[in-house]
Amino acid sequence: MKDIGYEIIGAAMEVHNVLGPGLLENAYRLALLQELKLRGFNVKSEVMIDITYKEVIIPNAYRADLIVDDRVIVELKAVTELKPLSHMQLLTYLKITGLKLGFLINFNTKSLVYGKSFFRYVNNY
Repeated sequence: MKDIGYEIIGAAMEVHNVLGPGLLENAYRLALLQELKLRGFNVKSEVMIDITYKEVIIPNAYRADLIVDDRVIVELKAVTELKPLSHMQLLTYLKITGLKLGFLINFNTKSLVYGKSFFRYVNNY
């Protein structure tokens, strides 16, 4: 069985190697979607997610960039510098969905480096 996290990072690196930095987030999302599908994954893009607030379901409260095999959220950025809010956003997405694994990937860098341009989060909620 494939190590899904390893494959997601490998796919992101392939996209970055082919496209390089400097594009808008949407271009990277579409390319990563295609690369993950080529690797045999079921990938959903711009998935609308409901939240529950005080026992009331609020439909379509946010949009996840990618969900891979209904197990992993991938949040993409194309910014000069990742802000703490981007990390908190992914952690909240994991909490709300109950998914166990998430990646935050910033494509606007010279190279994808763990701890600087991509981050792996495990849902402990």
